[in-house]
Amino acid sequence: MRIGVLGLQGAVSEHLLSLRKALKVLGMKGEALWVSRKEQLDGLEGLILPGGESTTIGKLMVITGIFDRIREEARGGLPLMGTCAGMILLAKEGDEEVRRTGQPLLGLMDMKVIRNAFGRQRESFEADLRVEGLKGGPFRGVFIRAPIVERLWGEARAIAEFEGKIVGVRQGKMLALSFHPELTSDTRIHEYFLQLCRGGRP
Repeated sequence: MRIGVLGLQGAVSEHLLSLRKALKVLGMKGEALWVSRKEQLDGLEGLILPGGESTTIGKLMVITGIFDRIREEARGGLPLMGTCAGMILLAKEGDEEVRRTGQPLLGLMDMKVIRNAFGRQRESFEADLRVEGLKGGPFRGVFIRAPIVERLWGEARAIAEFEGKIVGVRQGKMLALSFHPELTSDTRIHEYFLQLCRGGRP
């Protein structure tokens, strides 16, 4: 199994480490790869879009030509997981800030996302979350200038909430999370994603 982490900007090495640990926990053979060119998407069985600065990542994706290729691969069934900035990139709709900056969105998940939704007073915090489909009790979510999902439609469904706000979404083989699972020692989210990937493309 070959799982990539988009490595244009953001928390790349942390995701790679979490993936490698999760592969061991599940007893799966595979490799976690740093992806920065569209050619590196060939043969992948899953891709993570990490946190970082979503406008910067989006523009770099367009410049490198990887933007259209990811969209094409996802529509062909490639499993994706977006965390924080990655959640924003996966959305079909963004907020006024997204429109103002002209940030490109992949438009793959039926959701509207609001950037930096918790405001300056809560730019960084941690909270225990109940994540649907995750066994073993609450997951400690690390939130850093986190987005939230304002609205869902179509096939998207909420899998995690915090204070009544949607912070985790699944649509088919795509996951979008407001928080940073790679910044904890708990690999259950990465294990969950690997199990989605293991099913292969439809």
